[in-house]
Amino acid sequence: MSFAHRLWHWIRGFLALAVLGAGTTASAADYPDHPVRLVVPFPAGGGADALARTIMPKVGEILGQPIVIDNRPGAGGNIGSEFVARAVPDGYTLLYGTNGTHAINQTLYGKLPFDPQRDFEPVSRMTRIAAMMVVNPAVPAKSVAEFIQYARTHPGTLSFASAGNGTTSHLAGELFKSMAGIDLLHVPYRGGGAAMTDLIGGQVTMMIDVMPNAFPQARAGKVRALAVTTARRFPSAPDVPTIAESGVPGFEMSAWDGILAPEGTPRPVIDRLNDAIRRALDDPQLKQTLQERGAETVAGTPEEFARHIAAETAKWAKIVRQSGAKVD
Repeated sequence: MSFAHRLWHWIRGFLALAVLGAGTTASAADYPDHPVRLVVPFPAGGGADALARTIMPKVGEILGQPIVIDNRPGAGGNIGSEFVARAVPDGYTLLYGTNGTHAINQTLYGKLPFDPQRDFEPVSRMTRIAAMMVVNPAVPAKSVAEFIQYARTHPGTLSFASAGNGTTSHLAGELFKSMAGIDLLHVPYRGGGAAMTDLIGGQVTMMIDVMPNAFPQARAGKVRALAVTTARRFPSAPDVPTIAESGVPGFEMSAWDGILAPEGTPRPVIDRLNDAIRRALDDPQLKQTLQERGAETVAGTPEEFARHIAAETAKWAKIVRQSGAKVD
């Protein structure tokens, strides 16, 4: 760790102690006393943004203060993540973290300006997110097996879109391409919303994207759903088979999200946030809404979230290396 990094850790530790000493904002009873900013490190309109905007109003309602979404996209989520890593640890600047920001990027990027585990306090995991393989309606394939055959008879002419280099949609596409033994051109976009727009318009052939972004378009008939990426069929789309049962045995992938705070955030604040998130995700109506969009609630303790991040970092490192993806 550089001297500057050590100095910043010392300063943040001092600020955290000052907050604790003040006794007001650090108290679970008094926090929060003004709006909380949640940094979503991805563009507005994508799957991550949609989930954050679905869940966090209920969390804010329980906390008694609004949670303001601040989209800070760029570098696969690294720009927004670094912003939160450097924020004052008082509980008023939080991060919407994902398997991208806190598992994939450690292996994908040659060097990160922050440490995904050391520079954050896990608050709570929120959802497990299925992904869906969708194609433009003009593609003649009606199943994964037909798509694989179509790709083999049209080598080098089909493409798959992603929300950006190293994102879940990119790695899912690379893994599918590798396991299916087909040739597809990767076309990265700046966010899932832009990628889906071009898929609908026919500029790209296929995309494996998180269900909150892909499923509404499939239900509207704008794209055709071929399969889901989970090990079992997803409850809200029981007629859509899995990729594994459709000709690519062993294929399984899902994304996840959660809330993190800067390292040094007082534990009473973490506990207050954790309680609000867990209560929000216990709401039957919110659970149903999330499941209809392709996400299952999996809230837990900060310690459980920390262990999950560590395990997922190792898992995604293998997938990144297998895909050959790298961003300098």
